[in-house]
Amino acid sequence: MRTVIRNNGLTIVLLLLFAGSIAGQWLAGWHVALEDAARHGQSGMTLLSYTRSPEFLSSVFENWESEFLQMSAYVILTAVLVQRGSAESKNPDDPPRDADLAAQAAKPGAPAALRGGVLVRALYARSLGIAVAFLFLASFLLHWTQSAKAAAQEALEHGETAPTLLGYLADPQLWFESFQNWQSEFLSTAVLVVLSIYLRQRESPESKPVAAPHSQTGD
Repeated sequence: MRTVIRNNGLTIVLLLLFAGSIAGQWLAGWHVALEDAARHGQSGMTLLSYTRSPEFLSSVFENWESEFLQMSAYVILTAVLVQRGSAESKNPDDPPRDADLAAQAAKPGAPAALRGGVLVRALYARSLGIAVAFLFLASFLLHWTQSAKAAAQEALEHGETAPTLLGYLADPQLWFESFQNWQSEFLSTAVLVVLSIYLRQRESPESKPVAAPHSQTGD
């Protein structure tokens, strides 16, 4: 068990932090919903009802959407663009790392997918970017549909016409929710890229070695 924890400690801690954070959002959001209902003289929903509510689900997927957008953009952009001196960038002076994948398939421990033919190799060589881009699209779709349901409920409560699902795609509220998160993700990533040129974090793979010159690119 100790070996499992040591070898998977990063994932375990991150998942525990995720679980604690989403539980906090869930409980705090429920109390906000109860307070809002009380102000309008309505009966508050149960915790289980809140868990299934579009208000809660929309807020969850709104955040996931921005995170997966950041990850997919970062994975794909760092494959084609560089930042001289950054630990987060590949070195433009190094030879291509993934040239001739057919030949590299013979290396000990190479993934079996590299022996699966040209198409399989091409897909596998881009599988990380494809996976996180898919997670972004899935999260955006869930954010959109749940936010549309929340908007429809609010409209009916005020005696207004509820927007259709397709019509809500053009609603500024949806894009306000998205852009307010997207901009922070792109800014934080750019800040990390630039700060890693001049600053260090001892023993972190996201940092250059502490004694590395500022001009060194990559870790």
